Amino acid sequence: MLTADERRILKQTWDKVSSIQEEIGAESLYRLFIVYPTCKTYFPHFDFGAGSAQIRNHGKKVIKALEDALKNADHLHENLAELSNLHAYNLRVDPVNFKLLARCLQVVLATHLRAEFNAQTYAAWDKFMACVADVLAEKYR
Repeated sequence: MLTADERRILKQTWDKVSSIQEEIGAESLYRLFIVYPTCKTYFPHFDFGAGSAQIRNHGKKVIKALEDALKNADHLHENLAELSNLHAYNLRVDPVNFKLLARCLQVVLATHLRAEFNAQTYAAWDKFMACVADVLAEKYR
């Protein structure tokens, strides 16, 4: 799991973007839909334009879940169980999409943090988001 240093880096990064978390969520989803358009199939009712209210609202949900996961990193399985069930059994989202969203989130964080999103920060976020994606996908097995 995460080391103490990785947890510190994640917390510091999250604190730096705390005032724009909803923007981070919306930008990450927008990037996901632009770069990986096949992900749009799970959102047939969405307006995919920049600044879309639907993307912003769903981005808030994604960021809230991610923030909860960060706060409860030692208990990801319990913390994300409901989301894992929802995505696997009800929505039937291809689990690859969790990894794609993770990539998009990291790009958005890097664009906002610039030089502060260094190799150590990237590695900590990459490891954390891989854990999140794995937990979200575990019900598919």
